[in-house]
Amino acid sequence: MKTIILALSLLSFLSQAANYAEVGVEVESKRLNGNAYYIPGMSGSATEYEGFISNAGFIVTTEGVVVFDGLGSPPLANAMLSEIRKVTDKPIKLVIVSHYHADHIYGLQVFKAQGAKIWAPKGVWDYLDSETAETLLKSRRDTLFPWVNDETYLVEPDRIIDKDTQFSLGEHKFLISYFGKVHSDGDMSLLSVTDQTLYSGDIIFEGRIPFVGDADIIEWSKTLDRVRNMQVEYFVPGHGSASDQPKETMDLTYRYLNFLLDKLGKAVEAMDQFEETYDAIDWSEFEDEPAFDAANRKNAYAVYLYLERVLD
Repeated sequence: MKTIILALSLLSFLSQAANYAEVGVEVESKRLNGNAYYIPGMSGSATEYEGFISNAGFIVTTEGVVVFDGLGSPPLANAMLSEIRKVTDKPIKLVIVSHYHADHIYGLQVFKAQGAKIWAPKGVWDYLDSETAETLLKSRRDTLFPWVNDETYLVEPDRIIDKDTQFSLGEHKFLISYFGKVHSDGDMSLLSVTDQTLYSGDIIFEGRIPFVGDADIIEWSKTLDRVRNMQVEYFVPGHGSASDQPKETMDLTYRYLNFLLDKLGKAVEAMDQFEETYDAIDWSEFEDEPAFDAANRKNAYAVYLYLERVLD
């Protein structure tokens, strides 16, 4: 009977999803621990692989499904929903959004249409009210067409999280850890306490150089110290493979950010110019990592400017 119900649910879902562009990338769920799953994105820049460059996840409870992050387009989220429907026909109750960056939020409208409530960290309105949000969406409607198009819109949160928050759904217990402005205007993670699985969002990049942008790198480093002390069995970073060795998964981001702080902090204190500083740094520890060529110089310059402000 359960198989029949799931099949009917999937057919109903497919009939409702006809308006979404077909994706050419493989969107597949992987079971981690208990009822915790994740959707592994691919390693690439923002518009590669049809925008499928970040991870998402979901946890199935007796009362419904909790989703973590919404992927980078409605078709990708729609493909994720199809994966959820292979596992359960239970309703999508919540989407916990780690932060409001494009590759994690452009698919939210799919889950909103399913009746899900969107919970997001304090700071998201700084992004939603900015020119950057609309400008980037317009740009992605070109660079990621047809997966991001005129029907793609920015979904507003139903609830703002501004402190560590515990909640339950069915037999499952959850903990949201609120970090404040770290990687973005507002960041948070989700721990399925029942499944001992942590979804970190972009405070952790595994297998590639992280994107720094306008992050508060000092707070980011402190947050990593906090997360590294969490006792969990499985860990899902914002980018890269999930792991049952959490500290190893966090290692690259941890080493890289502290390396930037150390080298560029000394340069700013000595009032050295950025160009000569950058050329003098030995980057060999990181130069073979994916995304180094694309991201490292931008990251270093962003950190240099940030430290000039905060150390002035």
